[in-house]
Amino acid sequence: MKHKLVFATNNKHKLEEVAAILKDKVELLSLNDIHCFTDIPETAETLEGNALLKSSYIYENFQLDCFADDTGLEVEALNGAPGVLSARFAGGEGHDAEANMLKLLSEMEGKENRKAQFRTAISLILNGETYLFEGIIEGEIIKEKRGTSGFGYDPIFIPKGYNETFAELGNEIKNKISHRALAVNQLCEFLNSL
Repeated sequence: MKHKLVFATNNKHKLEEVAAILKDKVELLSLNDIHCFTDIPETAETLEGNALLKSSYIYENFQLDCFADDTGLEVEALNGAPGVLSARFAGGEGHDAEANMLKLLSEMEGKENRKAQFRTAISLILNGETYLFEGIIEGEIIKEKRGTSGFGYDPIFIPKGYNETFAELGNEIKNKISHRALAVNQLCEFLNSL
């Protein structure tokens, strides 16, 4: 039997990406599908904490099995920043990907060490039990934006073993190798094992 799960995100890019990775393995519901229009606060100090805040909110208020993710870009030369603040790195209201990238590139000026990793934490609540999954992909930050697909920091991140940014590789390749794909695949394997 196919699991019905709410994906607790308001980010349409994430929703499309996860739907493409899951294909037909799960009946995926969005927050719109369950008439949840709340912007669930992400006030935890860790990715895992934020993912848990979002999934707990849905489970407690809608009594539906659900999962949520939080993703951060962790740059070695910046002591792991922007990390949990990745979506709000440049400050201000909302998630301004362009401003976030420009701030990161500015902070990386003159730094030789360009190593970075994307990390995704997923919190699944199934029948009242909580499970955590994690996906990490290492790579490096380049000095200027390249490519037009993807979202967030994709135009300035080259995954290890590749010569192109996530934004140049395109969604099909990204959805096979990304941090989110790795975490979502762990989620799928877990659901298939039940």
